Amino acid sequence: MNITINGEPRDLPNAATVAAMLKQLGIESGKVAVERNLEIVPKSAFTNTVLAEGDKIEIVHFIGGGNADPMNQDTFTVAGKSYQSRLLVGTGKYKDFEETARAIEASGAEIVTVAVRRVNLSDPTKPMLVDYVSPKKYTYLPNTAGCYTADDAVRTLRLAREAGGWKLVKLEVLGDQKTLYPDVVETLKAAELLIKEGFDVMVYTTDDPIMAKRLEDIGCCAIMPLAAPIGSGLGIQNPVNIRIIVEQAKVPVLVDAGVGTASDAAIAMELGCDGVLMNTAIAAAKDPIKMARAMKLSIEAGRLAYLAGRMPRKMYADPSSPLAGLI
Repeated sequence: MNITINGEPRDLPNAATVAAMLKQLGIESGKVAVERNLEIVPKSAFTNTVLAEGDKIEIVHFIGGGNADPMNQDTFTVAGKSYQSRLLVGTGKYKDFEETARAIEASGAEIVTVAVRRVNLSDPTKPMLVDYVSPKKYTYLPNTAGCYTADDAVRTLRLAREAGGWKLVKLEVLGDQKTLYPDVVETLKAAELLIKEGFDVMVYTTDDPIMAKRLEDIGCCAIMPLAAPIGSGLGIQNPVNIRIIVEQAKVPVLVDAGVGTASDAAIAMELGCDGVLMNTAIAAAKDPIKMARAMKLSIEAGRLAYLAGRMPRKMYADPSSPLAGLI
């Protein structure tokens, strides 16, 4: 019996089941999701689902794509759950999973984004992200990195929910490979579908206040406007729009993409954002562990400065020492 698994032709015994296929491939069923001919196969049906000639199978898992200070009671809430750390981090671009785990620990993050990718059939025993970054310790946030259509994004997140049971997801639908800017039309389409299916959608979008409000109105649980293009490190390019989005939103607003260094993260927090999501700024630093720590501190400092309320800007000098009693 010839079937296609993750794009590769395979010859399996007749009447093989999904469970038998995974066992033959050496893949642990509890760590993956399986799709058969574009339909997800529930884990409970692995042993009863018989494969047929010509079937197209996809097997996916999560890849790389801390705990907050217990004294910090200034939490933010998304999809009904509160978090102490306002720094969310990605899990891609590190040299290995060990460095990924160390950087996440240093960042103090409680939410980590993960990409959904095909399982490596040639080496199914190869370590997986879950072996280093436990979903029991961190909230996994499956994302749709690399998706350019609403259909692909929705399909990816359905698989993610099957693989791990998570319904809190990060939606991003990209417009082109050069800018990686969001395609807002496809993003809106995908968000509507996912919300109807019961997903809690944190959505990556442009820094357009009108689109941000539209996405909130259809039910997205968090709005994530970009600071600058993904991976650019340019920092916040349009602080006025970010501030408008913050002022009008009734759900958390988190800057996503474009942060380059600690001061960028602090600026986002001083604008009143509820948090910042970053990956490259930490993973591409010369010392990712130190940068992760720096980002943690900058998020905390920026948030505290926002709560404190900055001094008013003035056109001229204003002495800090009293003038009365001068000699």
